[in-house]
Amino acid sequence: MTDSTPHWYDDEAGPMVRLYAMTAGRARPSSEAFDLMAVVQAEDPPGEFPVLSPEQRSILALCGERPRPVADIASDSGLPLGVVRVLLSDLLAEGLLRVNRPVPPAQLPHAHILREVIDGLRAL
Repeated sequence: MTDSTPHWYDDEAGPMVRLYAMTAGRARPSSEAFDLMAVVQAEDPPGEFPVLSPEQRSILALCGERPRPVADIASDSGLPLGVVRVLLSDLLAEGLLRVNRPVPPAQLPHAHILREVIDGLRAL
């Protein structure tokens, strides 16, 4: 007997979960700390370990190996960047992550100052 149900994907694709199901319908993170170059590192949970989704556990495992930029987490997890940002903001709210944001370009020294330092070092 053949199955007359139409298949929208092949058997190799595995179980499919809609992205909005992973983020509880949210499209934006609750924290603005997660730009592409923000470095994320896993922290020890402050109290009892919360219940996490498989995707959150995967992201936490990636961040536990070594500090990683948000772009690398999205790439290594295979999830879209928007979903990763929402999941990261949930983990940050639980106290499971630490985020180090890059220095804004306005706070970096000017190029001419750096050039003078390099020239001074070469003169030594």
